[in-house]
Amino acid sequence: MRILVQEAPFDLGAETKEFTAGHMDIGAVVTFTGVVRDSEKAPLQVMEIEHYPGMTESALTEIAQEAQTRWSLGDVLVIHRYGALKPGEMIMMVATAARHRKDAFEAAEFLMDYLKSRAPFWKREVTAAGTDWVAAKEEDEDALSRW
Repeated sequence: MRILVQEAPFDLGAETKEFTAGHMDIGAVVTFTGVVRDSEKAPLQVMEIEHYPGMTESALTEIAQEAQTRWSLGDVLVIHRYGALKPGEMIMMVATAARHRKDAFEAAEFLMDYLKSRAPFWKREVTAAGTDWVAAKEEDEDALSRW
């Protein structure tokens, strides 16, 4: 298991290659990459993401361990960026590896739902109209509640 919270961009291909290297016992790898999208209100200049170092890594490690307990996983990778990100930049990556695809898909969805609704990150959209904190959405909470 590897949990990374970083300001720097990551290379999706390189991370996936490293994640799968040496795993001869897995039959499925699921990856998901979140990308900063434009604001619905006005063109997004930047998404500012804040977190508390230490607390964030601990929370992500705990949820990744829960995924490993609930599903038969060979490995888990979570990368989440912070700082000022522009539309089109990768914001996060989840990868799960398992002997069978069902475990890999379900665990990846579980982790993505957690990251979207409960992970300790705070996001602020900066547009020409001003800045607004991104509020939690009911549908994100609903997605998490199925687990």
